Amino acid sequence: MTTENDSKQGLTRREFTGLAAGLTAAAVVSGLAGTAKAQQTLAFPALPYPEDALEPYISARTLSFHYGKHHRAYYDNTVKLLSGNPLAGQLLEKIIVESAKDQASPALFNNSAQLWNHTFYFQGMKKGGGGPAPGKIGEMINKSFGSMDNFHKEFVDAAMGQFGSGWAWLVADNGNLKVVKTPNAVNPLVAGQKPILTADVWEHAYYLDYQNRRKDYLEAFMDHLIDWDFAAKNLG
Repeated sequence: MTTENDSKQGLTRREFTGLAAGLTAAAVVSGLAGTAKAQQTLAFPALPYPEDALEPYISARTLSFHYGKHHRAYYDNTVKLLSGNPLAGQLLEKIIVESAKDQASPALFNNSAQLWNHTFYFQGMKKGGGGPAPGKIGEMINKSFGSMDNFHKEFVDAAMGQFGSGWAWLVADNGNLKVVKTPNAVNPLVAGQKPILTADVWEHAYYLDYQNRRKDYLEAFMDHLIDWDFAAKNLG
């Protein structure tokens, strides 16, 4: 199993922190459409479907552990770490950006970012999802990547190329769509990029169902699970 101390590829923590230091709160974008109230109060986000809704591609057992144990732990730790902290009561995105600057005490960043990342990931899937993106987002993907097949390959390759734990993302950056990967808890918010979609490649996201077959999990995510309506809303 991988840990937050595994080797990093893609955006490094030092690069990530440097980007964060140059941002203002106004530059932070909200990727969680419709959840501003939850972010302000840090209520534990509800899973948007029953635990068995994504079967057979992601099992109820996996979601029980992933959502009920891992996600809950990130939430509980974030709430605990915010007690008496000047960032308490701020939007979750601001907490992430500001805590990223504190290299001496990474715990708040790691937990708050993972709380955000997991909420975004769970919201980005649905029963009967996946396949080609429709409408405007499909048009933008074709414009940015040349075709849906090219996007599919680039996204899966990025996720497969993330050594150890981390994430693959579809992001909007200066009017274009890009695929990026980040290690551990890092997300694109602090790089000034707007998350549109993400796949979790921490082993706890897929190991009970796929063991070491990460690519099979990613292909199932792309073909059967992506909620393109959620992704389209994140385009703004």
